[in-house]
Amino acid sequence: MPRYDGRPAADDPLAYFLTWTTYGTWLPGDARGWVDKPGRIREPDLLAEEFARRRMTEEALVLDTDERAIVETTIRRHCEIRHWYLHAVSCRTNHVHTVVTARVDPEIVMDQFKAWCTRRLKERRASVMPDAPTRNNWWTQRGSKRYLNDENGLAGAIGYVLEGQ
Repeated sequence: MPRYDGRPAADDPLAYFLTWTTYGTWLPGDARGWVDKPGRIREPDLLAEEFARRRMTEEALVLDTDERAIVETTIRRHCEIRHWYLHAVSCRTNHVHTVVTARVDPEIVMDQFKAWCTRRLKERRASVMPDAPTRNNWWTQRGSKRYLNDENGLAGAIGYVLEGQ
């Protein structure tokens, strides 16, 4: 029977290190390199980047200080509600890092974080900028989902999220 206290079973990873970017801030072909399939890091490609930029349906999203705080608070609260253990969270202007222990697939965790953060960000924008056009795209479609299977990996990910930014 699955546990819901956030602790992993013996064969589960200790935690997940999840990272995703805001819409339009790290396109395929990016000069920093990019991932086209999980684990497949590609070299910069100016043509691919320009093609992706032309396909964008709205401006790239850069989060301000208040929006970053909303994202972090929302993730913390969602972990409390779901009984997931949040080891670390850091929202930057163009990406989010979390280290979380959950007894569900990391794709579900990331999808729920993105969905709830989107709701809260939309609420904030509606109250602060009621006449601004509605934003449709807040995050990239996917993100990085790394399994942390040992204490060293977990400590390294937590350190990176809290101090390496």
